[in-house]
Amino acid sequence: MLVAQSTNWKKIKILVYTKNGVGFVHDNIENSVIALKALGQQHGFAVDATDDPAVFTDENLQQYDALVFSNTNNDVFDTDAQRVALMRYIQAGGGFVGIHSASGTERKWKWFKQLLGATFYWHDKFQPFTVNVIDAKHPSVAHVPRKWVRVKGDEFYYLKQMNVNLHVVAVNDATTLDGEDTRRLDTFGDVFPSVWCHEFDGGRSWYTSLGHGKEDYMDEEFRQHILGGIEWVIKGAKKRNYVRAYATSPQDEVREH
Repeated sequence: MLVAQSTNWKKIKILVYTKNGVGFVHDNIENSVIALKALGQQHGFAVDATDDPAVFTDENLQQYDALVFSNTNNDVFDTDAQRVALMRYIQAGGGFVGIHSASGTERKWKWFKQLLGATFYWHDKFQPFTVNVIDAKHPSVAHVPRKWVRVKGDEFYYLKQMNVNLHVVAVNDATTLDGEDTRRLDTFGDVFPSVWCHEFDGGRSWYTSLGHGKEDYMDEEFRQHILGGIEWVIKGAKKRNYVRAYATSPQDEVREH
């Protein structure tokens, strides 16, 4: 696999975070953790998984090359100190990966929505659709067809409050959906961004809105999709340096770097 060959995975350690607040909880979380741990075993990187927000401290997060928010949803922190620890980790040069309903996480927190790149709005009915690859060289999609058909079905996500400087990697093709839903947005014409990445507040962030079905995480092609997102986050990251971390409150505005 190209992704595995281009990164020294044996030096990498990631944290998989799966906390959900009050509200809908996906049944895919267990399989997503299984998939990420299997990728770790296959490629030689270490994986910790938890739904305990107490792990969000400066001291603990320093050990991780990337934080993977796998289908987190709603409010996932108990204290502002935990939120600030996430901010400081990113500002120090850490990496963030968001999968599917991670976009529904901390919906009232401006900084987190900026980190992920947007926030959840609604999704179309569960059905197959096509994903059009925009950046075929990106490691998260280099292994899939330019028109990637989600034949097992998925959720076509619509998001709002999108950052203007996102690097869009792939878009969902609304023309491949069944029927007409009057709620569908035409902001991007017949497509809607579904996979993207960007540099933010000193760190790097990659997000995919795909991955609703628990069976997705047993699929090698989708696992490679996630692995490629993790690779992009860690490969271009700066060496983590907490001298660059400045947050003292979740409401702190982003500084120029």
